[in-house]
Amino acid sequence: MNLASTALLLLDLQNDFIHPDGAYARGGAMSADIAAVPARLKPLADAFRKEGGLVVATLFTLVPGRGGEPIISPHLKALRPFLRKGDFVPGSWGQRLVEELGPADASVEKIAFSAFYMTRLEWVLRKCGIEHVVCAGIVTNGGVASTVRDAHVREFHCTVLEDGCATFSRRMHDAAIEGLRPVADITTTGDYLKTIGS
Repeated sequence: MNLASTALLLLDLQNDFIHPDGAYARGGAMSADIAAVPARLKPLADAFRKEGGLVVATLFTLVPGRGGEPIISPHLKALRPFLRKGDFVPGSWGQRLVEELGPADASVEKIAFSAFYMTRLEWVLRKCGIEHVVCAGIVTNGGVASTVRDAHVREFHCTVLEDGCATFSRRMHDAAIEGLRPVADITTTGDYLKTIGS
């Protein structure tokens, strides 16, 4: 392992998704599995910083449009009708990485499932000499799976932290992890932390 060429991608672990005062909590879209992820990842994020790895946060963003109303894709509007003006706004508290996982070395705004779609993520990773991405966050079958597959086709070596990801259904989480085995190494946060320690 060479942490200098490795990035920990914290995918969409944001206040509006996870915090009790965030947009999703307001809309009743909460999950105990999702809420438990930041505490599980904190020791690993701290180890990355201490040992010279790169910590990158991807931040789902609702870009303000006319009159400041958020531009929301139709599928997301149907799925989460409670989203409104002020949610996931660039630079806002809701859009930020949850405090216990910060600070990130770099943050990248994203507008779709994949953190590579129309973003500067690949540019940041290449400029920082990253060859290996360790992926964690939410949701396993959405942003995580899409980002991992896009990283794979860009020839980054990928590791997925099975217990560092979550979604609203344990069955969907398990199916998404199985589907990623052909394109990524699958491990746990504890086991990956041990490899850093060794």
